[in-house]
Amino acid sequence: MHHRSCRILASTLLLAAAAPALSHNVWVYPSATVATVGDWITVDAAASNDLFYFNHRALPLDTLQITAPDGARLAPQSPHSGHFRSSFDLALEQKGSYRIALVNEGLFASWKEGDAVRRWRGSSADFAAQVPKDATELLVTQNSNRIETFVTAGAPDTAALVPSGRGIELKPITHPNDLYAGETARFVLLVDGQPAPDLALTVTPGGTRYRDQLGEVALTTDAEGAFSVTWEAPGMYWLHAEL
Repeated sequence: MHHRSCRILASTLLLAAAAPALSHNVWVYPSATVATVGDWITVDAAASNDLFYFNHRALPLDTLQITAPDGARLAPQSPHSGHFRSSFDLALEQKGSYRIALVNEGLFASWKEGDAVRRWRGSSADFAAQVPKDATELLVTQNSNRIETFVTAGAPDTAALVPSGRGIELKPITHPNDLYAGETARFVLLVDGQPAPDLALTVTPGGTRYRDQLGEVALTTDAEGAFSVTWEAPGMYWLHAEL
C-alpha cells in the first residue's frame, strides 16, 4: 500500500508588480482549502505583523474576485470588514477549483506645469481624461498586485486558474490544492502573461508569531520562469514575489 504524507494546505500568494515596499504581511486565508461539493467556507483577509495572525488591519473587499470552476465570477456571501480583518462566506456549489483573489491595478502619474509638479492616481480608463496629452516631464508608473488563494471541492481542476495576462501571476504545474509534506511542487511565475526568468521570491510557513526565525525560503525562477518548492511540514504557506 502506498501511503502519502500529510497534506499541505494551499498556499496564499502575494504577487506584486511595481508595488511600494510592504511593511506588513497581506493575505487571504480560507477556513478550508480541500472540501466537498456543497460545503461552506469562510475566508479572512488582513494585513498583519505576524503571518496569518490578526493584529494590524483589515483588507478591503472592494477588489475581490472569486472565480468558480466554470469560470463564472461569484459574489461573496455575508461580507464584513472589522478592525483587524475582513471576512466573507462562500458556498462551494460546483465541483472543482476556485480562485479567490484581491486584485489591485492602477496608474500613478507626475508631470510639470510651469514650476509646479502635478500628480494624479487612478485607473488606466481615466488616464487620458485626467492627464494632459502634452504634459511636460511626464512620468507614469503602473501598479499591480494580486493576493490570492485556491480552494477545491471534490477533484481539482484548472479552469479557474488560467492566468489573466496582467501583472505577476502564478501558473501552477503542480495543482495548489494537491500539495503534500515532503514532496516537491513546481510552478511558473508570469509577468503580463510571459514567463518571468530570474525573479526572486520567498516562501514562508505560517505560525511566525510563535517562532524565533521566520523560516522563509528564498528562491529564484529559472530561465523559463519556473521554480520548485519542497514542503517541509503540513500547514499554510505564504508565497511573495514582486518586481
